[in-house]
Amino acid sequence: MTKKVIVVGGGSAGWMTATTLCKVFPHFQVTLVESPNIAISGVGESTIAGINEWMNLVGLQDKDFMKATDAVYKLSIKFENFYKNNDGGFHYPFSHPYTEGTVYGINDWHYKKMYKPDTHNSDYANSYYSIMSLVNNNKFDKNTSGTLPNFEYGEHTAYHFDATKFGIWLRDNVCKPNGVEHILSEVKKVHTKHDGAINGLELDDSVIVRGDLYIDCTGFRSILLDKTLKEPFESYRYMLPNDSAWATRIPYNNKKEQMEPYTSSTALGNGWVWNIPLWSRIGTGYVYSSDHVSDEKALEEFKAHLSNNGVDTKELEFKNIKMRVGIHERLWVKNCVAIGLSAGFIEPLESNGLFTVHKFLVELCRTLLRSEGTPGVAASQFDIDAYNLTCRKLFKEFAVFVSMHYALTQRQDTQYWKDCYNRNYDLKMLDDQLNITYGAKNFGLDRMVQKYLHPAGGFPCIASGMGYNPVDRITENVEFHKLTEQQLEKICKNLDDNKERWDQAVRYLPLMYDYLNNTIYKE
Repeated sequence: MTKKVIVVGGGSAGWMTATTLCKVFPHFQVTLVESPNIAISGVGESTIAGINEWMNLVGLQDKDFMKATDAVYKLSIKFENFYKNNDGGFHYPFSHPYTEGTVYGINDWHYKKMYKPDTHNSDYANSYYSIMSLVNNNKFDKNTSGTLPNFEYGEHTAYHFDATKFGIWLRDNVCKPNGVEHILSEVKKVHTKHDGAINGLELDDSVIVRGDLYIDCTGFRSILLDKTLKEPFESYRYMLPNDSAWATRIPYNNKKEQMEPYTSSTALGNGWVWNIPLWSRIGTGYVYSSDHVSDEKALEEFKAHLSNNGVDTKELEFKNIKMRVGIHERLWVKNCVAIGLSAGFIEPLESNGLFTVHKFLVELCRTLLRSEGTPGVAASQFDIDAYNLTCRKLFKEFAVFVSMHYALTQRQDTQYWKDCYNRNYDLKMLDDQLNITYGAKNFGLDRMVQKYLHPAGGFPCIASGMGYNPVDRITENVEFHKLTEQQLEKICKNLDDNKERWDQAVRYLPLMYDYLNNTIYKE
């Protein structure tokens, strides 16, 4: 039975792991070993709504950590110039679509788009997601009155925060008060047993720490799973082009206007730029492919983008990051589990970094619960294999979802976008992961996402924003199904009425800045 767990590496992944174990398994003896000489990556500042599952598991509420971590609320992700250059952008909001009064469910909008082709792609999210009335007006409310249908604050709200500060807050406010031992020391050598399992970590001054289970949270270095156990790594570069990033922090010019309740992702010539508003500053970075542009040229491109948006780049500090895109063949090997970047990474698009951390931690807890009470055994081989299968499947599904942001592009203005446009994305793989059914009787993007993690929201928003319409003139003729003028009028009126009603509902609600200032920061 697992009694002592050694977590190697700090940062958000390490301290989230320690938090999870000390809260879910209070009888465990948890030790976190952290190098005093290695800077924490601290790039990931954006989450998606799934983090609420983890927060519920460990008993956290927003009021607990927001002020200490520079946090603001996040309701959506905006994608601009992924479909076409200067396309005006579209959103993926974190709630469920409202389809009451529709004729063909979420396909009503696609009929509207077919008959009224000038309808902007961003209208899809606006028509079905009441949360978009908050997003479009930079406002926030917990919707306790229920005037915004299908928006549940506790389920659909994510956060922007300083990931480094979040890790420190977890360390000081959850882990240490709950008995987690913190050792600041370098791992000089990893000792192994005759069967290859880890037998201890030799630290500074030849001190050796041993445990029943070792958690690798050492980032891309992956000193346990990769460097010691030599677990093979599967690259995802064949479907995800980006492997590098430049990151910086910029001050606000107009805090009330710039503090948006969403992450912005803006495509450039060789990748895309993230924009993440925090309470005191904005985090931004350029994710790009080193196969298409040098680091130096990418930095020039990034600075030009910032300058075009009114940012003075002269005083900014830029950090270059190299990303290992893919996942290890196994994430749990013998008595070692990798969590975070040491396990695998897709790329920053769709804020998936911390998502895989808390998802893998939930699966780890489920697995460890199975073996409680079994003397001397951390987990059966079957349970370890099941953990690996489940986590890799989850990871692959999300990676395929991210790849569709490139697969559905219509851009060909640079070699980077030409390669995205012409890449072989392996439709068999897409079919297995997203259950795509072309030409199905009911059409609809709902058919395309029956197996996806968030079937009501994710892929339909991305596909609609990228101009994929499952209802077109060919379909209409093949299916012998044409809308009457009355049906089209009903569809359009219902969608427009939704937007008008929701806009009225948020008319007198506060800007997100004012809401946060009144409830959290009180400056």
